[in-house]
Amino acid sequence: MTNALTARQLWIHRFHAAPRDTAPTLVCFPHAGGSASYFRPLAGALGPVAEVLSVQYPGRQDRLSEEPITSIPRLADEILTVLESLPRRRLVLFGHSMGACVAFEVARRIERGSSLELLGLVASGRTAPPTLRDTKVRHMDDDGVIAEIRRLNGTDDRLLLDDDIIRMIMPAIRGDYLAVESYRYEPGPALRSPISVLVGDQDPQVSVTEAEEWRDQTEGGFTLRTFPGGHFYLAEQKAQVARALTEDLARFS
Repeated sequence: MTNALTARQLWIHRFHAAPRDTAPTLVCFPHAGGSASYFRPLAGALGPVAEVLSVQYPGRQDRLSEEPITSIPRLADEILTVLESLPRRRLVLFGHSMGACVAFEVARRIERGSSLELLGLVASGRTAPPTLRDTKVRHMDDDGVIAEIRRLNGTDDRLLLDDDIIRMIMPAIRGDYLAVESYRYEPGPALRSPISVLVGDQDPQVSVTEAEEWRDQTEGGFTLRTFPGGHFYLAEQKAQVARALTEDLARFS
C-alpha cells in the first residue's frame, strides 16, 4: 500500500460508488467538530450526478487517536496533497461553516498552481474570508463550548448529555475552534472559478448581507441562495440543498 493511498484512506471518505468517469467530483468539508459522515445523506442524494467525497479531519471517529490540526492553512496544505493523489482531477469544493474557510484556502492553492482543475467553490454558513468574527469559543470551559454548540444546533443534544461522548469529542471541537478563530485572511487575487454561497436566513453566525461579501472573492460567476433555518439549515432543508448543489455542479461543469 503506497503512502498516497494510505493518506487518501485517512482523509477521504466515499459513501457511494462513483458515477460515470465524466462526472465531476464534489469534495465536502465539515464544520467545526464535524466529521465526514455528516455528508453521508448528501452523498446519497448527489450520487447520480457527481462523485461525492467527504474530508475527515484528524481527531474524530476513525481518526480519534490523532491530534487535531489547529491551523486552517496547514489543514489546506495537507488536504491539497491528498486531493492531488486522486485519479479524478475536476473538482468542486463544498464547505460548511469552518469547512468553507478550509475549502476556500484549498481553492486558492489549486489556482496558484496544481494539477487539479477547480470547477467552482460552494461556501455555506460562513462570512466571507476577510470578515473576522472571533466568538472566543476556544477560551470557554466545556460547559460554555457545549452551550455554543446547542445554540447553533450542530450536535444532537442527546450526545451532549453523555459525559463519555463529551470527553471523546471535546479535543476535536476545541482544536477546530482554535483553527477557525485564529484564521486570518491574507489578501490575494480573487478566484478565477465561480463561487456559490448558501446561507440560512436565521443564521446567528452570518447574515445574508455578510454572505453577499463572498462576491468579492471571485472573478467568475457568483450565486447566493438563502434557505429557511439557522446555522445548520442543511439538516432541515436536505432536498433543497441537494437541488441547489445539483444546479451548481451542472453550471460549473
